[in-house]
Amino acid sequence: MKTKTIVTIILTALITVFLVRNDDRVDFDFFFTVISVSKLIVMAVCVVIGFIIGLLVARPKTVVSTYDPKFENEEEDLPNDTLNKEDRDYIS
Repeated sequence: MKTKTIVTIILTALITVFLVRNDDRVDFDFFFTVISVSKLIVMAVCVVIGFIIGLLVARPKTVVSTYDPKFENEEEDLPNDTLNKEDRDYIS
């Protein structure tokens, strides 16, 4: 197994044990109201929100293409083109 997979499994197990052991009811202030909620639910929601934020932050960045349609025709020379016909044929 990869190290990343092992670390993920261990962290998931630790979070699960932590959540299950903390199932007491607590008063949770939500704006103008006080709600009596299980710690388990509050912490689970926080973990899920943190996971979603982590996914959003770790997304691959947008790749900017260097494609330029004006150089699509093979007959046109590229600017500062130093390749001879044989080299161009080998590349394409």
